[in-house]
Amino acid sequence: MTSNFLTQHIAAIRQRVYTVLGFLAVMFAISFVFADILIAWFRRPLPTDLVFYGPAEALFAAIKVAFFAAILCTLPMLIYQIWKFFEPAFLPHEKHSVLPYIAIATLLFMCGLAVCNILILPLALGYLVAQGEKLNLLPALAVGQYIDFNAKFLLVFGVAFELPLIMTMLARMGAISAKLLVQFRKHAIVVFFLLATIMTPTPDAFNLLLMAVPLILLYEVGIVSVRLWGQPRGVPPKTSPVKRIRRTVT
Repeated sequence: MTSNFLTQHIAAIRQRVYTVLGFLAVMFAISFVFADILIAWFRRPLPTDLVFYGPAEALFAAIKVAFFAAILCTLPMLIYQIWKFFEPAFLPHEKHSVLPYIAIATLLFMCGLAVCNILILPLALGYLVAQGEKLNLLPALAVGQYIDFNAKFLLVFGVAFELPLIMTMLARMGAISAKLLVQFRKHAIVVFFLLATIMTPTPDAFNLLLMAVPLILLYEVGIVSVRLWGQPRGVPPKTSPVKRIRRTVT
């Protein structure tokens, strides 16, 4: 019986993986058709024109932006498939609250991309280009390296904007509280600066602050969100998933 149970779960996982990969392939094909529009969106924060130095560099840049857009479009489907796999393990009142979380997570991710492209990247690129111009150097940025630089910033900010939602979900599960988050605020700030040091594409302090400060602000937003929406409404604390797992283990 255990063998049949594992076989069914492996088959279900395989089917959902194929669904996500198929959706990703379709989104990539569609995104590649509009690669010129996507590159123009990527180029928006840059005050100069992009160039390419190799015969295939422009093609590879189009593939990169198409794949990046395809991943973004596939994220809601990936989250939905993960949710459908774990759905039988949730109680009825928990199932109804998951789909709004998926919608909010998608919206927050898109907000992170927009804020990065409209606010953060122009500041970062303007600063870096200005440093080169101070040395009497003419900026001629290769499209491939520029796409890599932007994609890293965009992904980091897209994921970072999920922080308040993750904190709120953990609080509703009984894993954390606003008091605990306030208590470990200083530790969180240190962690954010360490993460910013690792994730920042350049070693300068300006870009380090551009990445660390938003993380700190999002942490503060998360604390406010936990205080406002961190407690389950109409659900006794003893029925939270975390507490059920603790009782099962003990």
